[in-house]
Order: sequence, then C-alpha cells, then structure tokens
Amino acid sequence: MIRRDMFSILEEYRPDEAAIEAIFFFKNAKTLVPVSQARGVIIESISTFGLPFFEYTPMQAKMCLTGFGRADKKMVQEAVASVLNLNEIVKPDDASDALAIAISHLRMSPSSRLLPSG
Repeated sequence: MIRRDMFSILEEYRPDEAAIEAIFFFKNAKTLVPVSQARGVIIESISTFGLPFFEYTPMQAKMCLTGFGRADKKMVQEAVASVLNLNEIVKPDDASDALAIAISHLRMSPSSRLLPSG
C-alpha cells in the first residue's frame, strides 16, 4: 500500500528530489521495526523513480526551524505554520513533521542556493 501510494504521489507531482526524516533515536522499540520497514519502502520508491533523496534528523529540522535543536513539538509546529503563513498549526503531528523536514531541506540542501533569498 505504501509503495502504491508513493508511486501515485511521485507520478502526480514529479518532484526533482525528496527529503526524508532520518531515524536518529527511537524511544519505542516496538515501533522501530515497522517504521524502518515503511521507511525502506519509501526509499525504494524514491530510488525507483531515480530521485536523489536527502535525510535530516529531527534535531536538524528543529534547529533549522526554531534555532534550537531541542525544541518541543509545539515550537516546531508553530514555526512550520509561521513559515507557511498559516493561521493554525498543521494536524496531524506527522503532517507537521513532514513539512518541517521539507522546509529544512529547502533551507539546507545544496540546491537551496538556487532559491531567491529573503
């Protein structure tokens, strides 16, 4: 299901590259294997499309968005909403986390130097 959905998204939007969250530290060992398996399917899907992908740790995203690598989830959600000029934080939390990784990639990737500053 994940692979099918990834292919559908990649075919529809035709991105030039992708950014994913690196598994840096895991608090719950019970979810580590399922998350790792899903992440593997996502990476395989991206690779099948020939896209380069970049990985960012949660700490890197927090630092990039808030200037504080140990920012709490609420601070990150508020930063995401601010950067995207939204009136409310993005829900669910996973969607906000994904946007935080995407924003971090835009700000930190080598290709970001092609973006207008400001």
